[in-house]
Amino acid sequence: IPMILSLFFIKGRSRSYTLFVTIGMGICLLSAYVNSFFMWLYGVDGTVAAIEITPVCEELLKLLPLLFYFLIFEPEPRELPMVAIAAGFATFENACYLTENGAANFSFLLIRGISAGGLHILCGILSGFGISYVFRHRWLSVTGTAGILGACTGFHGIYNLLITADGGWKTAGYLFPSVLILCLFIAKILLPKFTISLK
Repeated sequence: IPMILSLFFIKGRSRSYTLFVTIGMGICLLSAYVNSFFMWLYGVDGTVAAIEITPVCEELLKLLPLLFYFLIFEPEPRELPMVAIAAGFATFENACYLTENGAANFSFLLIRGISAGGLHILCGILSGFGISYVFRHRWLSVTGTAGILGACTGFHGIYNLLITADGGWKTAGYLFPSVLILCLFIAKILLPKFTISLK
């Protein structure tokens, strides 16, 4: 609610970013109800739901506002708000986790914030770049969107599977999103230089 109220006093690109962060928070709240419904429908426990249900529901719900925005307003690729939606989703999810579990183990909360938050940002980056690419090639739009959703769901499912394991696998799960974001950042820096050298 404070972020919604702040929209009346913010202008320009900051207002758009704040709006999409708020939408991401709303999507996070909605996904909690959708996940709970499917958990009840299939009669599964929390671990099975985290690996099989949550990745599909969350990634689909995060992708829908992006598709709506892209199809209605046809923005430039650099104006796609997916990272803002993902940041809002991750922020609200971590706030809910903190409220539910308390703050007794601060180091665990920090690790979870970086890893789970990083996962949503990673999927947001992939969705944003992917949608901007496939909709420039109309013949790819439907299958490309399905592929982007599948890739993000796969990354999310792998992360959830790893963090439910023990030992080194759990550590790998915590590091997995941040390492991939770092790789994407390095690729973003090196790719233009590589393209120029090919010319």
